[in-house]
Amino acid sequence: MLSSLEESAPVISAWIPSTLFPSHEDPGVAQVILSSIATSIMTVVSIVFAILLMTLTLASTQFSPRILISFVRDRTTQGTLGVFLGTFTYCMAALPAARALPHPFVPVATATGAMILALVCVGWLIYFIHHISQSISVNHIVDRIAHETELVIDEFMPHPRGPFQLPDRSEPSSAEHGAPILNRQSGYIRYVDINRLVALAKAYRICVHLERRVGQFVPAGVPLMRMSKPERAPADGALHLIAAVDIGPARTMQQDVEFGIIQIVDIALRAISPAVNDPSTAISCVDQLSRIIIRWISRIPPPSHYYAPPHVLRLFVPWMSFDGLLDTTFEQIRHYAVADVAVSLRLMRAFDDIASTTQHADLRTRLLERARRVAAGCAGHLPKDELVKLQRRLAALETIIAAGAER
Repeated sequence: MLSSLEESAPVISAWIPSTLFPSHEDPGVAQVILSSIATSIMTVVSIVFAILLMTLTLASTQFSPRILISFVRDRTTQGTLGVFLGTFTYCMAALPAARALPHPFVPVATATGAMILALVCVGWLIYFIHHISQSISVNHIVDRIAHETELVIDEFMPHPRGPFQLPDRSEPSSAEHGAPILNRQSGYIRYVDINRLVALAKAYRICVHLERRVGQFVPAGVPLMRMSKPERAPADGALHLIAAVDIGPARTMQQDVEFGIIQIVDIALRAISPAVNDPSTAISCVDQLSRIIIRWISRIPPPSHYYAPPHVLRLFVPWMSFDGLLDTTFEQIRHYAVADVAVSLRLMRAFDDIASTTQHADLRTRLLERARRVAAGCAGHLPKDELVKLQRRLAALETIIAAGAER
């Protein structure tokens, strides 16, 4: 479009100073410039992204293969690919405009635009190298995963937890032993459209009981949900209910807080393995995990029972409990760090930090129970002087919890 506009209005070429583009008459100069830029851009793209793939392979081997999905979604990586391929496409589209026959034409402004884009690509390449060098840093990776997990918690659990929270009613769903709705696609439950399920259950005058929670694997042919009074649902009602649940080959973090925690736990387990032996990375992971748990306990958990109208149960959705979240977060690290005093001490401090941010006695009791597991597991693997440090941390945590119980 620019070259055709330049050909119809030659005054545009006159605006380009001769110092920037000396030859306004020889189309060969424009052809050389455009072809050289296009060739060099594709060479740089192939080299840069080949190095990027090799780097990601090494990062997935050292940290966790689950972190690769975040690199694919990275806006800087996508923008780099777009800028380089866009410059290449620009040069290829402008190249036919520089011709000697039947009438000589030199797209001066178009070639000048390609030169400017080439300079932009050079600057973007420098920025991209800096960005990738930071992105593969383990501290950056763990912090980014923790931040994304906190965003999921903020979106999925928007209401802060009060000092006197009423427990969610735990009566069993009337559809718990109803007609099964079989799953038709093997995969992980990635998203549950709660509003749609409630609306469908209300329209059909039934109650729906989801069998498995978000993040769990459901093979094809296994009951995905059950519904009460199936005779009320239309013939295609089961299909509409299944369509409200997104199932795919890999887990995502749309509603799956556990998936973010698992990624950080994987990195910590690889760090404390004998093959890597990097306790500093494991300590950083424990710090970020405590950050996520603190955000979780500061919010009201999502309800499992949904009513429409009030007092008429329409949907039951299982969610991960606080005990299950604590087990996923700390149990594996505790088990494999029994001989590492630094990681075990950081686990104790994480429990201390979490307990100091909540006034709920039941949550503090569960944290104390897991802190005692850490001390008991290390009892037969650490020397007495190092075990004393753990006992001191445990005693401090018991003091905090006892003081909170007195208040």
